[in-house]
Amino acid sequence: MSADDLQGLRILVVEDEAAISLLLEDMLLDFGCEVIGPAARLAAALDAVTREKVDLAILDVNVAGEPIYPVAEALDARKIPFVFSTGYGSAGIKDAFRNRPVLQKPFAQNDLKQKLLMARQDGSAA
Repeated sequence: MSADDLQGLRILVVEDEAAISLLLEDMLLDFGCEVIGPAARLAAALDAVTREKVDLAILDVNVAGEPIYPVAEALDARKIPFVFSTGYGSAGIKDAFRNRPVLQKPFAQNDLKQKLLMARQDGSAA
């Protein structure tokens, strides 16, 4: 898989930090992706999962003090691949989702690309 495999994908961004949201949006646009969101609250993210066509998602593990797992479960139920984004590493990920790619904050554009391609390649297989 190459970066071209990201071209045209609709990617949901769930992130409550404005600066990180903007950074992610810029990077995704550079990859040729369409950004959905960003959603800065759990309810908005869940709404986007049910209302929007989403090809892939980037999930901050802790959104405005709430764990992201209801959104991860909704994506998983729809077989939509996702990447966790966290400053705490994979140790902070719930056991049920430990097999998902984790983007460690702070991250570079190439790190983001690799994790998205990994999630896309793995699909939603647990």
